[in-house]
Amino acid sequence: MQQRRAALYARVSTTGHGQDVGLQVEELERVAEQRGWEVIGVYTDKGISGSKDTRPELDDMMAACRRGQVDLVAVWRFDRFARSTRHLLTAMEEFRGLGVDFMSLHEQVDTSTPMGKAMFTIIGAVAELERDILRERVQAGVDRAKAAGKHCGRPRMEMDLRPALALLAQGRTLKETARILGVSRNTLRRRLREQDHWPLDAGGQKPAVSEAS
Repeated sequence: MQQRRAALYARVSTTGHGQDVGLQVEELERVAEQRGWEVIGVYTDKGISGSKDTRPELDDMMAACRRGQVDLVAVWRFDRFARSTRHLLTAMEEFRGLGVDFMSLHEQVDTSTPMGKAMFTIIGAVAELERDILRERVQAGVDRAKAAGKHCGRPRMEMDLRPALALLAQGRTLKETARILGVSRNTLRRRLREQDHWPLDAGGQKPAVSEAS
């Protein structure tokens, strides 16, 4: 049976004051030896707050996982790895997608076990539920805004159509008119339609407006 490739991660927010990243690493290495893991890297961030999702050593470890070099990530405790539920959920969901197991020594969470796999599934479901709820809230807000007559999406460009109507009345094509006015042909066509000027000229007549150049 092939040895499992493990990445060990440890972190302290301050150096000194009784905090020692070495203690975390020693305990993790002892477990790795007991379980016969091949430790491919020991990643330690010192003097960096756990509230930061981006940390030099953590980023290097995640990159190794994405390259397929890691089978298992082991941490001393959850709060050494992530200080927010959002960060933890995001990372564990990515681990699941990469086929990387996750173990937290002090919480006794190991996703290589049946119970741990079940927890992984629950965490993934919670993350998906959070995304669905957020999506529904955004859509509900858009629907309310539309019902109130508010424009949703990119800000609409205001345009004085009188120069465009004059150029079209002279026999200019839509493409030529748009180029002269410095707007896209689609934008000009849309604005003309919105204000009931398409395909009418400035005098209310129906010119043979050409789209071609």
